[in-house]
Amino acid sequence: MTDEVQYRRYFDALLAGEREVCHAMFAEWLNAGIELRWLYEQRVRRSLYEIGELWERGRVSVAVEHLATAITESLLTMTYPRLFARPRVGRSAVVTCVANEYHQIGGKMVADLFELHGWRGYFLGANAPLDDVLKLVEEKRPDAVGLSVTVTFGLDTMLRTARAIRAAFPTVPILVGGQALRWGGRERIEQILQARCLLSLDELDTWIERGVGDV
Repeated sequence: MTDEVQYRRYFDALLAGEREVCHAMFAEWLNAGIELRWLYEQRVRRSLYEIGELWERGRVSVAVEHLATAITESLLTMTYPRLFARPRVGRSAVVTCVANEYHQIGGKMVADLFELHGWRGYFLGANAPLDDVLKLVEEKRPDAVGLSVTVTFGLDTMLRTARAIRAAFPTVPILVGGQALRWGGRERIEQILQARCLLSLDELDTWIERGVGDV
């Protein structure tokens, strides 16, 4: 079975809400030792983006999208034994969805990728109030802060959040990503001092491997 055929089978099962099929396929890929970053990009991210595009065109309902998201979140927990087995490197990142952003899987995958590199990934989840984000950054003093934004109307909130973090913590690297940036907005990110727009997990992986401070 080719990779594309496997993906289509997985996607069709996810779209149909067939949790058992999705779990079985995901377990098979994990047992085969397939790289987690590849699974996140080529299975999780690709499938959810495709379902999101179908929803935007009125081809699937909100209920179908939410069911696919719930199934996907349960799949991500299957990666934990591999994630947390990595030796710690003494670095950490705070990752959050901005206020009024309720799509959290992208941010969760970012936090997981940090864990895969031995960092501690503090993930705040969806719709995190700015004051709470600032308090956690103050408490944890992370080596990076990641902001996730999925819908385009969240870009202004993301910019306000990033500016507030930059004002309070002038030297911490700020990383911004999410589906909302696929249709532009990278130039707006450049308005924020020392902020980096990352459009894929591959770009984040490269940033982590190059070391903190490559902003």
